[in-house]
Amino acid sequence: MEQLLVRTTEAFNAIGVKRTKGFELIASGDLESVKIGRATRIPTESIRAYVARLRADRTGA
Repeated sequence: MEQLLVRTTEAFNAIGVKRTKGFELIASGDLESVKIGRATRIPTESIRAYVARLRADRTGA
């Protein structure tokens, strides 16, 4: 089964940003997060959607 949620550090590494920028993306709503108890997780679909938006912005679509 595909992993649906990843740790913040894994998500930030996947998109190539540092911790501070990653949490800025979460705070701005650009990257979705969910809380499980005290842990913050990032849906893998949110990572894919963020990268797709970056690519669309770059190409002017």
